[in-house]
Amino acid sequence: MEWLLWVAGVLGFFLCLMGSIALHELGHFTFAKKFGVRTTQFMVGFGPTMWSRTKGETEYGIKWIPLGGYIRMIGMLPPRKGDAPGQVRQISTGPWQGLIESARGAALEEVRPGDEDRVFYAKKWWQKLTIMFGGPAMNLLLAVLFFAILIMGIGQENRVASPVVSAVSECVVPAAQATAQCPAGATPTPAAKVGIKPNDRFVSFAGQKIENYPQLQTLIRDSAGKTVPVVVDRGGQQVSLQVPIIKNQMPDLKDETKTVTVGFLGITPLQQYTYDRQGPVAVAEQFGSMTAHTAGALVRMPQKMVGVWHAAFGDEKRDPNGPVGVVGVSRLGGEVVAAEWPTKRKIAIFIGLLGSINLAIGMFNLVPLLPLDGGHMAGALLEGLKKFFARLFGRPDPGYVDVAKALPLTYVMAAIMIVMGGLLIYADLVNPIKLTG
Repeated sequence: MEWLLWVAGVLGFFLCLMGSIALHELGHFTFAKKFGVRTTQFMVGFGPTMWSRTKGETEYGIKWIPLGGYIRMIGMLPPRKGDAPGQVRQISTGPWQGLIESARGAALEEVRPGDEDRVFYAKKWWQKLTIMFGGPAMNLLLAVLFFAILIMGIGQENRVASPVVSAVSECVVPAAQATAQCPAGATPTPAAKVGIKPNDRFVSFAGQKIENYPQLQTLIRDSAGKTVPVVVDRGGQQVSLQVPIIKNQMPDLKDETKTVTVGFLGITPLQQYTYDRQGPVAVAEQFGSMTAHTAGALVRMPQKMVGVWHAAFGDEKRDPNGPVGVVGVSRLGGEVVAAEWPTKRKIAIFIGLLGSINLAIGMFNLVPLLPLDGGHMAGALLEGLKKFFARLFGRPDPGYVDVAKALPLTYVMAAIMIVMGGLLIYADLVNPIKLTG
């Protein structure tokens, strides 16, 4: 059953992620259609086509490699200035210039007679900016939506220790010598000695009715060296016990860097989760905080990828706050669904992951480098700036910005992104980030 839940969680999160990618492309597509750009394809995924249908002038489909998506707009790259419309000059220069002109030619192949006003490069700068911002904006809106559902609908999670036993320590070990295993000859804990079991709920301690864990903790710590009567609820039946509370060195509750001698029972309380619903202001604060955190993560991406490399090919642990790919986040979704948590907590974490991933996708695509959306947005903004100064100083309209000149850098960036994506997939398979245990 746990395996089936894990698979269901992986598939469920993966489908939600593909849905987010499709909506990202829909953001581009909607504004492209609104501004009259001929759009020939709307695809989720890359590589060979799994399924497609053509409606009007657009082919809609799903491809086999689920690592993103795209829409194909005609005229994404402009002809070289000075060439006749729809024409490119023959390749006769160095390799980079050859690649640029080849790309221009490929971009203009689909331009048909009558499409002169339907090419992307000929649109107004603010229209191009809006089209390219439509994709990341959709992810940012999804992030706000998921955070709103989480904070306003479910509520922000608070963990509260309850007077219910989660685990029983088998032996007494001083705090300074904490270990996962009991050393030979170690003294059994009072809880283990009298038979306290996981899921026992404390009803009374030393004759006092137990209302919460902090009250129980105080009574235990104040009972060093005493044998006290304890009543626990075990599966609906009350069990009376005589528990010899022993002395032990424990962290001081007021200063955890110090230790004090207090009473010790040897139990771990069960953590219960409460949810506090809040309003739009809390959503805005959460979005702002996560945006700052994500921006910092993007700045530190090269450094973080070094850690991913060492985790993939060495013995380092994955940084839980480091980059993660499609495979990794889908595995996290499976882990959430299969975890032994209350259903409400699973839903809350699942939705929080979706919000965080959409925020990361949106912000990553805003990086002002081709082939990301932000690269085209930067070109559109530069075009608008040049036109503004041309009007200001009475100069001729400078026309469109030739983003094709940035293709050499684009190819380098694309190669880096492919390597990073492959590394993340491998690391997510051999040394994944985990939420539990």
